[in-house]
Amino acid sequence: MSQKTPLRLVVSNLAFVLSLALGAVPPAAASQTVKKAVELHKGEILELRHQIHQNPELGNRELETAKLVAGHLRNLGFDEVRTQIAHTGVVGILKGGKPGRVVAVRADMDALPVTEATDLPFRSEVKTEYLGQEVGVSHACGHDVHTAVQLGVASVLASLRDEIPGTVVFIFQPAEEGPPPGEEGGADLMVAQGAMENPRPEAVFGLHTLSTLDVGRLGYTVGPAFAAVDHFRIEILGAQSHGAAPHQGVDSVVVAAQVITALQTIRSRNLDPLEPSVVTVGIVRGGTRFNIIPGSVHLEGTVRTYRAEVRDTVERRMGEILAGITAAAGARFELDYERGTPSTINDPGLAARTVPTLNRIAGEAKVEELPPTMGGEDFAYFANEVPGFYFRLGVQKPGTVSGGHHTPEFRADDGAIPLGMEVMSNILLDYLRQ
Repeated sequence: MSQKTPLRLVVSNLAFVLSLALGAVPPAAASQTVKKAVELHKGEILELRHQIHQNPELGNRELETAKLVAGHLRNLGFDEVRTQIAHTGVVGILKGGKPGRVVAVRADMDALPVTEATDLPFRSEVKTEYLGQEVGVSHACGHDVHTAVQLGVASVLASLRDEIPGTVVFIFQPAEEGPPPGEEGGADLMVAQGAMENPRPEAVFGLHTLSTLDVGRLGYTVGPAFAAVDHFRIEILGAQSHGAAPHQGVDSVVVAAQVITALQTIRSRNLDPLEPSVVTVGIVRGGTRFNIIPGSVHLEGTVRTYRAEVRDTVERRMGEILAGITAAAGARFELDYERGTPSTINDPGLAARTVPTLNRIAGEAKVEELPPTMGGEDFAYFANEVPGFYFRLGVQKPGTVSGGHHTPEFRADDGAIPLGMEVMSNILLDYLRQ
C-alpha cells in the first residue's frame, strides 16, 4: 500500500472487502437494485394512489382501502396477511430469504371530513355523514400517499425477498386522525391487539407528507418530533339570571372569560420559557338569548407538550386555576382532562443510523433537519414499543403552492411517491443488513 493512499480510501476498501467476505451487498449496489425495482412498480403504485385518493374513508371506516391493501399484499405472496386489527387495520409479514432481524414499517390509511378544493384529475367527490351532518371526505393530510408509498415498498421488497436478511412487518393503520367519538381505534388499539407481536420488530419506521417541502426533499427531527395531544372539556356552572340583574345570579360567561385568560399563565408563568407547550381553548359555547345570563358555559380545547412532567404540571395547574376562579365567583366547575397520543420521539441512535440513508438516496443537499412541531402523531404508540424513526416527505410540486394540512386546498404531487418508495425500501434494507 502506498504511503500516499488516503485513510478514507483504506477504510472504504476494507469495508468493501469485508462486505464481500460476509456475503453482503455494498450500499451503492443495493441502492441501484432498489431504484430499478421502483421504476418497475411505480406506474401501478401511482394508479393505486389515485384510486385511494378518489375513494377516501374516515377513521375506523377504511373498509375498501383495507381490502385493497390486503389484496395487494396477498398478490405479492406475503407470508402472512392479517386483517381487521383495530377494526380495519392490516398487518403483512414478509420473510426474507436469509435469516436475520425483524423490522416494521407503518402507514396510516384514514381520510378527513374535509371537502376537497383542488384541480387534481383524481380529486375526491365523496360525501358522507359525520357527527350528524353531511361532509365531504378527502385525503387532506396525505395519508393516501403514505399508503401508496408503503404498498410500493411492499412491491419492491417482495421482488427482492431472496436477498433480504430478516423479516419486514408492514403495518397499515386506521384512524390516525382519531376514531369517531365513543369508539376505540388507531395505533394504540393496533398495539393492544398484537400488531407489534409474532414477530416482534426491533425498530419501526414511518413517514409523513409535508406540504411546505418540495418534491425531492426530505426532512427529519432527532429526539422530540411531535407533541403529546391532550383534550380537555370544562363546564363552568353558575346561576342563570336576567341580563339586567346580574347580581341575582352567578355569571358563567364572566367566569369563563377569566378562566380562558388565566389558563394562558400556565404557559407564561408556570413553565420554563424554553419548554415547548401549548394551551388552546378552541370551543366556547354558552347562552341562548342576548338578555339572559346563562347558567353554564362549555369550554373545550387542547394541550400540547413533550415531556411527561410538563404534561402533569399543565393538568394540575388547570385544576387549581379553575378551583380558584370559580370559588371566588361562587360558581362551580367540571373538568374532563383526557390524555391522548403521547409525544413522538425519534430515537437518537436509530436516527444516527438512518440519516445517512436519507442523504445517500435523496442527496445530502436535499435533506434537512427540521424543528419539532406541536402537531400530534400516534406513530408514538409504535415508537414507545421499540425504537422508532419518523421522517417527512416533500410533496409540494416545485413552483407551485399547496394548501396546508387539513385544508381543502391540500395537494400532494405524484412525484413524491417514487422517492418515498426508494428511501423507505433502502432504510429497511440498510437496517437489516447493518
